[in-house]
Amino acid sequence: MSTSTSRSRLKPMRHPPCKAPGIAPGASAATRWWGLLILLLGLSWAGAAEYHVAPGGHDANPGSESRPFASLERARAAVQEARAATAGETVTVWLHGGDYLRTNALELGPADSGTPNAPTVWRAWKQDRARLLGGRALGPFQPVTDSAVRARFDETARPHIRQFDLRAMGITGFGEMKSRGFDRPTAVAHWELFFDHRPMTLARWPNEGEFIKIAGYPAGETDAHGGQLGALTNGFFYSGDRPRRWREVGDLWAHGYWAYDWANSYERIASLDRERRLVRTAPPYGHYGFRKDQRFYFLNILEELDAPGEWFLERRTGRIYFWPPPTPNPAPEILLSLLDQPLLKLNAVSNVVFRGLTFEATRAHGIEINGGANIRMVSCLLRNIGNSAVVVSGGYGHGVEACDIWDTGDGGVDLNGGDRQTLVPGGHYVENCHFQRQGRWSKCYVPPIHLTGVGLRASHNLIHDQPHCAILFWGNDHLMEFNEIHHIALETGDVGAIYTGRDYTFRGNRIRHNFIHHTGGVGMGSMGVYMDDCVSGTEVFGNVFHQVHWAMFIGGGRDHRVENNLFVDCDPAVRVDGRGLDPTPVWRNMVNDTMRRRLHEVPLDLYRTRYPALKSLDAYYGPPGGPAITGGAFHGVPPEGNRLAQNVCVGKWLDVGWHATTALLELTNNLTNAAGSLATPLQDSASLRDFVLQPDSPAFAHGFRRIPVEAIGLRDDAARRAVEAQHQR
Repeated sequence: MSTSTSRSRLKPMRHPPCKAPGIAPGASAATRWWGLLILLLGLSWAGAAEYHVAPGGHDANPGSESRPFASLERARAAVQEARAATAGETVTVWLHGGDYLRTNALELGPADSGTPNAPTVWRAWKQDRARLLGGRALGPFQPVTDSAVRARFDETARPHIRQFDLRAMGITGFGEMKSRGFDRPTAVAHWELFFDHRPMTLARWPNEGEFIKIAGYPAGETDAHGGQLGALTNGFFYSGDRPRRWREVGDLWAHGYWAYDWANSYERIASLDRERRLVRTAPPYGHYGFRKDQRFYFLNILEELDAPGEWFLERRTGRIYFWPPPTPNPAPEILLSLLDQPLLKLNAVSNVVFRGLTFEATRAHGIEINGGANIRMVSCLLRNIGNSAVVVSGGYGHGVEACDIWDTGDGGVDLNGGDRQTLVPGGHYVENCHFQRQGRWSKCYVPPIHLTGVGLRASHNLIHDQPHCAILFWGNDHLMEFNEIHHIALETGDVGAIYTGRDYTFRGNRIRHNFIHHTGGVGMGSMGVYMDDCVSGTEVFGNVFHQVHWAMFIGGGRDHRVENNLFVDCDPAVRVDGRGLDPTPVWRNMVNDTMRRRLHEVPLDLYRTRYPALKSLDAYYGPPGGPAITGGAFHGVPPEGNRLAQNVCVGKWLDVGWHATTALLELTNNLTNAAGSLATPLQDSASLRDFVLQPDSPAFAHGFRRIPVEAIGLRDDAARRAVEAQHQR
């Protein structure tokens, strides 16, 4: 594919302009002047430049439909020339069907921007699948003939494993693995294999979905919560003799939840003592330490390629070994991700729309947006991404609309915008998108939707099959509404479908009209809305919770409004604790040091005006500018100001403890014995329309307002139908 970036001047291809009628050759000068003005206005209003690009084109072509460009870079140059000539017209780049193989990011800058009324549009041509691809298609795979290699396979696996020689295809380098996980910086993924558009499993023991347990550790120490942990530098013990069959362990890795079910990491194995059954990991070490009976597994082991869907890259020879899983597709695509950059990178770009495109198989983020304004990703398919799908940093009003975001190594859409020092909103949003299987590698705190800053929105999304949380937010004035969330926390524990924590100044956030159901969780389980570690001031209104462990959890915080929600078969509907009063060091330090410091990191005059309830903290910390309450005079902060009103509960209602009492809560007009209030008896496969109260339910007399269940979740519109059709192309 040509990558020419020639800047030869081209005449933009425009739609025919409107003609000014009735200008006769002998018309007066005034008539001709007004006719010319009308013509110019018509040109300004109707002008639009269009360019075409296709994998079979050529960059010396004019970019017409019949003679398209070959490269996206050539199309970009044409856009810039058109913009420089006539900034006020819409410019469209049509991407015809096929793969646009990327060996570097497609980068756009200010010169590629449109205007609010005349954006630049990059979109797929008609019903074509236009794909920005960061990987290479492999095949055909051949039988393994090397007897020494075959001898390393499990006997039952030998007939099924195939191989492919990357070096014969000119591919070298092989993408080294790096440590990833909880509280680790983002690392570009290693090379990955995708079969029929699904990620395959790096050969591991035990197999997918299973773990083994830490058997112990050489020496212990006490953690902050009073438990016993093994020192990270001393390693841990495992049980059994399975590793004795592994011939080469020079690039052996382990993934585990080493101390807590919400903190994972991948660690390279520095040494494996098969006699003592002792594993030592290499720096940089994980977090916290090793706790007996916590979960882990080994990976990147040729001998453990023993199940359909597993694969292994032998870096010494450049060969991939793979057991293809069954598929109904007669010609499944096999991709190897290679690109270590985003597929698309936008810096200070404004008023550009990307519509109907597929982004696939990069080892980095799919799309990065830095600064700028009003970038819209519409009806795009982003899948098999090594890091996160879309990362937005700063700017204003960027939106991800009606996109499918599947199978990412880290998160889905990460929006960072607005200013917490001025409380000016960022205006970014993610809407009507379908998320599934995020966190393939990093697992914890890499959610489908991540909101950071002020004034961001997540609405009408469908989120499911997640290892950890669904929506993670930090900051102020965010809106999370009309989302359906289910089957989250499938691999982790002590996690919420919607989560935030540890800051009294996170105020003005609204969680309303969401449907959260059938959540998972190990250990401590999972929550629906998790207000952790004394975070305060959230409105939780009009949501439906069904079969969630702790549906609404207030972890020591203040001033939450939990109103007009429907809780069905949760355990319990609402749980409240008073950890901010606990005298043990871990909690006292959190409230007296961390929370106090975060109060003073924002302009308190502004915040106390916008969120007056913050002033109630003066009784515990002292007023701004006055003497601080510290030392022996500081006795913690209670969970005051929480209002639970007009809620309806079918099943277990309320659990209050750990220094909290019901006397601290405002409980008003809650219907807590509502077993007969639902209009339809629920089945396990209940749909949203079943969560409607009978017209004569006493809840309505208590002030309950009908929840618009028919509006929750994905909207069936043209944009959604367009992205769903891409899966069939």
